[in-house]
Formats: sequence, structure tokens, C-alpha cells
Amino acid sequence: MIRLHGLRAGYGGREVLRGVDLDLGPGEMVGLLGPNGSGKTTLLLAMAGILAPMAGTVVLGGRDAAALKPRERARRAASLPQRAEATFDLAVETLVLLGRYPYISLLGGYGPDDRAAADAALAEAGAGEFRGRLAGSLSGGEFTRVLLARALAQAAGMQPPVLLLDEAFAALDLARRMAVSELLAAKARAGALVISAIHDLNLAAQFCGRLVFLKHGKVALDGPTAEVFTATNLSDIYETPVAVAPHPVTGAPQAFPVPAGAHRPGAPAGS
Repeated sequence: MIRLHGLRAGYGGREVLRGVDLDLGPGEMVGLLGPNGSGKTTLLLAMAGILAPMAGTVVLGGRDAAALKPRERARRAASLPQRAEATFDLAVETLVLLGRYPYISLLGGYGPDDRAAADAALAEAGAGEFRGRLAGSLSGGEFTRVLLARALAQAAGMQPPVLLLDEAFAALDLARRMAVSELLAAKARAGALVISAIHDLNLAAQFCGRLVFLKHGKVALDGPTAEVFTATNLSDIYETPVAVAPHPVTGAPQAFPVPAGAHRPGAPAGS
């Protein structure tokens, strides 16, 4: 559904991605991980066709993304950006309806199906109570949920849906992070492709079946979570000691950064 071959991309002649090859398909929930500056946002922009490659190709829904018009790209992948555009004077309902814009005719307006998709998306994102408020009146976490609703409304017109999420969880509290993660995991189980750039390693390991780690603009690791989420791999990627142990309830691997000079309780210092 999204295939990258030899992708090189960046800004103003500065290369950020240095030859990325990936093949991502329906039914996957993929965690996009890596240190700051490793290229996660750049990769998502290139996947969406928003950022043109310097070299290589991005195939989106069977078509070269560079050959697609903006509305065509928007009918193939929905994005939740890390930095939202200025929309503070828009009502929430209007903002979410913008997700349906790729599907309306140039002379037409939003129809009943568009409004039904927006209503369903607001409910799924837990943002229905905000529909009559201005976006500028929302907290950071509330605004994130509204932007998620816009992406869900956009993806509702896709078969199968594709969601590209850039730090969708950063402003959310613990309960909302879990709720949104469970929603996205359910979307993937239903056949969607969900790709989420995320700094919360443990949340990614809990919900994503596949992890892609970037470092220095290249894919450093790519594989099933149970195989790549190891103490050795995480310590190498992030260049700091990391221990990994199973979650006490789910058994999913969880990461624990190790402070300098720390040692196991009951073990001699230096062990």
C-alpha cells in the first residue's frame, strides 16, 4: 500500500533521509521510532506525498505519489501533523469536516454522508463534546483529539484506510493515550494501515505489531516488535543503557532507561 524505494528527502538541499526502503501494507499498526532528528517527520511527509523526494520513489496506493494531484493524494492517506496549522478561529465541527474536502466536488458542499463521517469520527476520537467550540478554546490534548477526528473522517473514504500520525499522543494524558491506542489498533485489525511516529517506546511496544527504527536518516531496525524490541537494540539506537522486561499483565516488552551508576537492588555496587 505504501512502498518506498531508495528514498532520499530533505529540505533546502539538506538531506535528511538517506536511502529508505520500506513496504507497508493493510492491517499493520507500525510504530515509527528513533532519536530526535532521525527523520521520522520527514518520512511521514514523504509517505503522504507532501514532501517530494530528492531521489527514489514513493508508491502510495499503487501510484507514484509524485504523479498524484493533492486531492488524489488526500484520498489515499490521511495525516495528523506534529505541528498543526493555524485553525483557531474555526469551529470544531467545521475543522473535522475539512477531512471530507477531498471527496466533495469543486462546486458542491458537504452532504449527509460527509456529516455522518465527521460525527462518527468525533465520537471515535472522544471529541464529540467539543463540536460547537472554537478550536482556539481547546487545550492541547483536546485539540489533538479533534485533529485525530479530522484524520479519521478523511480516512473513512478510503479502502483500505491509511493513517499517518506524527506524535499523536504527545499532548494526551494517560487515559486518552490508551484509548486512542486501542482505537488505532482496532482500525488496523479491521484492515487499515496505521503508521505512527512516537517517542513513547512502551506504548509503541504495547500496541504496534511492527516497529521501524530510524537513525541518521536510515532504517536501523525493522521487524516484529517481539524480535526488535530488545535491550541491546534499544541501547544501540538511543546510545544510552536500556533494560527490557515483560509487562506484568500483557507480557509485551517494556523499556526501562538505566541511570548512570545504577545497579540492581541487592546487587553489589558496580555489578
